[in-house]
Amino acid sequence: MWEQKSIETPRGTFEVFVKGKGTPLCVTHNYSTFNDSGDYFAGSFIENHQVFLVNLRECGNSVKAEQPYQLGLLETVFDLEAIRKALDFEKWAFAGHSTGGILGVVYGIYFSESLNFEIIVGAAARDYLTFSKTCIYNSEHPDFNKMQNLLKLIKNKPLSLDERNKLKIERTKLSLYKPNNYKDYFSLNISKDIAVTRLNYFDRELQLFDVTRKLNLISTPTLIICGKYDVQCPLEYSIEMSELIPNSTLVIMSESNHYPFLEEKEIFLKEYRTFVNKFN
Repeated sequence: MWEQKSIETPRGTFEVFVKGKGTPLCVTHNYSTFNDSGDYFAGSFIENHQVFLVNLRECGNSVKAEQPYQLGLLETVFDLEAIRKALDFEKWAFAGHSTGGILGVVYGIYFSESLNFEIIVGAAARDYLTFSKTCIYNSEHPDFNKMQNLLKLIKNKPLSLDERNKLKIERTKLSLYKPNNYKDYFSLNISKDIAVTRLNYFDRELQLFDVTRKLNLISTPTLIICGKYDVQCPLEYSIEMSELIPNSTLVIMSESNHYPFLEEKEIFLKEYRTFVNKFN
């Protein structure tokens, strides 16, 4: 189990789960609520780092938002910086998957001096659904309606824990290269939930999100990994980031969708360790 901690900062108290040994690395997601069972993505790094898995504002036992703007990407990065300072780290690393990776992009733009390196997986630096027909959130994608119905049920309908979990599984399978392998990938007793308030705010913020012209401001070494068949943040957006972030490395996982750290776990770990060993 992960060790639960409460980190007091000038911006409020945040719930953080800690595991592993080594140099500090922050992991979070823009609207997931974690608990002491941990997280599959964060677990990829515990052999090499002391990992700090952060429940953001409105998640778990972390501070609530007093104003809606406090749920925005930039304000969230300010919260992460406050946590880093409260932990008395001159620098730490950051790893983010999906919308966690989007947070990492914003973090790197504004606070590269606080980061030893970044790992950005299955993410984007701008709205990834409006213009990409390969994105499952685009209305022209063949599974668009199915995904929207699942999200609507998860967010709005009163559900038992078992019903909610079944819907989450169906949603996740839509983002796997080999959906029949779901039980093999997600075999541990790890659970997390969705902070609906944060998800709803992000859905609106995404419509105006585009930081591509600022990607050249990211000076920290950045590893970008994406599944070739990613239907959530399609590969084209990772390629775009790799072309615009000066000190970046792009790895394309040829048999992965949105979860390369599970779908091609050994290759993912090899690429991550090769990248990190450059700084040891």
